[in-house]
Amino acid sequence: MATVNKELMISTDPYEVRAAVLEDMQLVEIYMERADNPPIVGNLYIGRVKDVLPGMEAAFVDIGIDRNAFLYIKEVVLPEEDIDSVPRKIQHMLKPGQEILVQVIKEPMKNKGARVTTQVTLPGRYVVLIPAGDIVGISRRLDPSERVRLKTLCDRIKPKDMGLIVRTAAQGVGLEELARDLKYLLRLWSTLSRRIKRAKAPQIIHDEPELSVRIVRDIVTMDFKRLWVDDTKEYRKIVAFLKSTSPELERRVRLYQDKLPLFDKYGINDEIKKALRRKVWLRSGGFITIDGTEALTAIDVNTGKFVGKSSLEETILQTNLEAAQEVVRQLRLRDIGGIIVIDFIDMENPHNRDEVFSNLNQALEADRIKSRVIEISRLGLVEMTRKNVSEGLLDYLSGRCSCCNGTGKLISDEAQSIEAGRKIRKMCISGNQEAFLFKVNPKAASFLEGEKKANLRKLQALTGKKIFLFGDEGCAIDAVELVREGNRRDVEKALRALKNESRRQ
Repeated sequence: MATVNKELMISTDPYEVRAAVLEDMQLVEIYMERADNPPIVGNLYIGRVKDVLPGMEAAFVDIGIDRNAFLYIKEVVLPEEDIDSVPRKIQHMLKPGQEILVQVIKEPMKNKGARVTTQVTLPGRYVVLIPAGDIVGISRRLDPSERVRLKTLCDRIKPKDMGLIVRTAAQGVGLEELARDLKYLLRLWSTLSRRIKRAKAPQIIHDEPELSVRIVRDIVTMDFKRLWVDDTKEYRKIVAFLKSTSPELERRVRLYQDKLPLFDKYGINDEIKKALRRKVWLRSGGFITIDGTEALTAIDVNTGKFVGKSSLEETILQTNLEAAQEVVRQLRLRDIGGIIVIDFIDMENPHNRDEVFSNLNQALEADRIKSRVIEISRLGLVEMTRKNVSEGLLDYLSGRCSCCNGTGKLISDEAQSIEAGRKIRKMCISGNQEAFLFKVNPKAASFLEGEKKANLRKLQALTGKKIFLFGDEGCAIDAVELVREGNRRDVEKALRALKNESRRQ
């Protein structure tokens, strides 16, 4: 497998901290944290059970934020000695008013509260401490021989009645580094344990470090070549953190001091803007489209401008192979989670379908977020799920449109003009006067009058009334304002007055 050149770039301003991961100078992941709204995943709280829902095998927990957190029964961990004696029913395990220690595992999103668990984990640089566990787990991203080596080392240092999970960053490290990391986590848990005993719900017990340190702790491994930071304060924090955890990486951190902003120099701002678009072009001229719905994300593959050279099947295969790589990049970049359906272009050759599916799975190996992929169908459809921890890039950077209410569609000018015409017809039929003057949008007026006012004559014939229209830019296209009704002479006079006033303005 070819070596990938990885870089991490961290940019800070008064409003936001952003971290970008580049692979071979291509943006693949972006993380953002606003100063006034930090994430809460990983935070520990003493919460109070508000409601127990037997029908959903879940409970609502007040942790002191806007919305109650949601706790599923599978996330409720009892002391080992109670597991056999207590039935796995939520109403037997939790009671309203009960105080419990919980950790946030999923951010509040849209109309849903945060997801929490009672299985606390404390992440370090190389290991994750599970205070209420008794296992040793090893990252599956490490090769088998390294997994065996690290398992042997961790068996020697694992605390009694506690569990450990070894992270990918531990590749190649020795017993001393693992023990030092574990010692820090044990001291932290000891401090938190004392704090928990004194706490009254709802109260925060521990919050995760800021983005710059958290991202270095969680994703930076020896295969990162450089870490660029454009803020002196953040630079010092990262250097201090790496000096105590991974001294061999300290020299790779660089303070960026050029006048041109860091994200502008490497084109990251432009790539973020592109990641908000529906259509993504492929190298050959094909493209993919990405559409999100309430239930899933649909990704469609198209040949676009690519016409190929030898045969239609080869053209389709090349487009699908390029799309497989780009789909995974977009999933990582946009942080798309939940159910995902990828509609590759139909392939007649089963071998080609297998090649595309294999290519997709190989690309997903670089994704840190857990996913599950179902085999490719004869129609070229791939169903997959990707763990959803926080809102994606599009939700983070955008809001619901006040015009379309989030549908992405607006009622056409023609449809709105027809609606205006129906309102006019209704008012004319219900009125007793001879003539009517209405203010409407100029686009609606043009449509309702039609060529040589043919449509207006038909409307007048349907209502039996004389109708006059005055175009006003201040009117919505489907809006109708009755200005005057009465005999034809008075209404025509009112129309002339409106036109004269309009000319003076």
